[in-house]
Amino acid sequence: MQVFFGGERRRPPAPPPIAAREDWMSVGEGGRVTWLGHSTLLIEVDGARVLTDPIWSERASPSSLVGPVRFHPPVVPLSALPKLDAVVISHDHYDHLDMDTVQALAKTGVRFFVPLGVADHLKAWGVPRAQLVEFDWWSEARVTPDVSLVATPSRHYSGRTTGTRNTTLWASWVVRSARHRVFFSGDSGPTPQFEEIGRRFGPFDLVALEIGAFHPAWGDIHLGPDNALEAHRMLGGGLLLPIHWSTFNLAAHPWDEPIEHLVRLGDQRGVSIVTPMLGAPLVLGEVARTGPWWRSASAPGVPTQARSSSSAGAAR
Repeated sequence: MQVFFGGERRRPPAPPPIAAREDWMSVGEGGRVTWLGHSTLLIEVDGARVLTDPIWSERASPSSLVGPVRFHPPVVPLSALPKLDAVVISHDHYDHLDMDTVQALAKTGVRFFVPLGVADHLKAWGVPRAQLVEFDWWSEARVTPDVSLVATPSRHYSGRTTGTRNTTLWASWVVRSARHRVFFSGDSGPTPQFEEIGRRFGPFDLVALEIGAFHPAWGDIHLGPDNALEAHRMLGGGLLLPIHWSTFNLAAHPWDEPIEHLVRLGDQRGVSIVTPMLGAPLVLGEVARTGPWWRSASAPGVPTQARSSSSAGAAR
């Protein structure tokens, strides 16, 4: 009950700012990552475009009337996204596997790369079997001739209804090419397998780790800021992009506590943390230059659209 009714400041008093952007349809060259909220990333690596855990619905819930509601509108309409080469799903919870978004994307013909068992959900929703690729941990498949996806271990759980807990697999993911490597945690608690992932697939240009929806009772299934920094170390470092916060109220803490806590610890430990505004592209290999944009969401009259440069920034 505390998750839904306890505490204060579970929502920002104003919608978080969103970076204005006009180049959604441009061809991605080199490496670029755009955070679209929660755990949704558009990863562009050597011409391939990979979308992670897409959720465009108003609520992360089986109901359109109850359940966690968005703090901000979608950063970009689904129809305005560039052509995708892959959609990656980390697990089947409602804030990561959104039926309406999946059905809309399926109409474009894009392939979905999912952990074992998750394809059954998509088939039930009308996604053609030819568009589904299932992975066990450590499985790898090509997205394009130059870019591949690897399903890697994580520590979480699955299930969308009573009686279906842990009947499907969950995973973290590596997107890699000859020039770039990006790690996406999905949801995970701390696991020693992060070290093996780092040994086998690092070094990473960017490590996207979940920091939100943390609670002492959930220490085995969510990282939170402290364990995210430890996971980052185990994976071998690289730029740390915090995800799984700022879009939905899913835990008993202020909406901005995860990022404030992470930035404070990161400064103390000298970790390179990048905090792009929603919708601001982060170009791999370029110096990031922005500040703590989330604090403006507490200021009266903040616009929901904000102009941003092509690089996202570090809150240091």
